[in-house]
Amino acid sequence: MLAEYWPILLFIGVAAGLGVVLLVIGLLAGPRRPEADKLSPYECGFEAFEDARMRFDVRYYLLAIIFIIFDLEIAFLFPWAVVFQKIGLTALIEMALFLLLLVIGFAYVWKKGALEWE
Repeated sequence: MLAEYWPILLFIGVAAGLGVVLLVIGLLAGPRRPEADKLSPYECGFEAFEDARMRFDVRYYLLAIIFIIFDLEIAFLFPWAVVFQKIGLTALIEMALFLLLLVIGFAYVWKKGALEWE
């Protein structure tokens, strides 16, 4: 019974080995030019700060949430596109309504100014 798992274990071993080999080659052959900009932490578009209670703009999170919402809704198109020929005209109309609601939501967000960065 363990012989059935041999291809999976072999695949995991080869993938892990290849990953380690590529990392080692990158460390040995890659350029090493540390600069102040490369060594500084990157924090979502604003300068790093010392105090964790410092105020910052909430628009970073608002834009990220809007992106996630629209990105996940677009992900519904992929399974629909795969079986489009089998499901017929009814599904085409339902998807058109779904996309219409998506466009209405996008227009609402745009009109409210949530996509503008001042």
